[in-house]
Amino acid sequence: MIGRRTWARPASIAVLSAVYAAAIAVGWVVVRAASGLGDWQAMLLADLAATAVVFAAAVAADNTSVYDPYWSVAPIPIALWWAAHAAPAPPIAGSGPNGARFLLLFALVAVWGTRLTLNFLRGWPGLHHEDWRYTEYRRLGTARYWAVSLGGLQAMPTLIVFAGMLPVLAVARRPGNPFGWLDVVAALVTAGFVLLETVADEQKRRHRGGGFVTTGVWAWLRHPNYLGEVGFWWGLWLFALAAGWGNWWTVAGPVAMTVLFVTISVPLMDRRMLRRPGYAEHMARVPALVPTRPSHASGGG
Repeated sequence: MIGRRTWARPASIAVLSAVYAAAIAVGWVVVRAASGLGDWQAMLLADLAATAVVFAAAVAADNTSVYDPYWSVAPIPIALWWAAHAAPAPPIAGSGPNGARFLLLFALVAVWGTRLTLNFLRGWPGLHHEDWRYTEYRRLGTARYWAVSLGGLQAMPTLIVFAGMLPVLAVARRPGNPFGWLDVVAALVTAGFVLLETVADEQKRRHRGGGFVTTGVWAWLRHPNYLGEVGFWWGLWLFALAAGWGNWWTVAGPVAMTVLFVTISVPLMDRRMLRRPGYAEHMARVPALVPTRPSHASGGG
């Protein structure tokens, strides 16, 4: 299995790029073949087909982390396809009441996706490295590990991200209200949470020494990067509401994201961090996702 050898970063990035190019190509073939089913149905099948390609590569590399960039890579081609093919009238570059709205929405999705992907690559040692969240499942044995990898670590996030993208579909497919104040609010909220996530990631990257980060935005929250991620998807939902209040159903996406982070991501990270001295006290003092006031204690560095 190629994942057991040590890979240089350039070679790892080249392999990962080839995997994602193949996944996007397969998704494109599937969405074109299934286009008669409807815009969201065809894209869902394509999304799952692309995930299957990435899963096959993860098995070949013996490394579930091959899937990690999918979270931020997939939304960009999904949005582009819906821009060109959503029924009944896709927002052709700036035309119609939804043109400016979709262009702004897509720009924010592209910035978010590009930044998050580059952030992953900056800290990724290579194909020989697997995220700690996945390695813990290896105690289940090979067959059960890959069953969990397929269902819980790859297919489930694909479905949640797809749900999160429903506001983009709603903006792409409907005539929409004129661009207005709610669009401005949506843009500020979305961009603000992308900025929060960026600042949190950079502050964590620059942190030196042991322990955990307790300065900057990390003084307010234990997981400001997670809040930035959750808030981004709520910002997309506001764009759907700006297009028309009938799009309220797209709230399924940000709700699913919120549940994922609150019930899985935050507890999982907290359990891991409790192994570090002082984190229990930090956890009792600093909230997870809803800021109250900054903590000035320096126990974690």
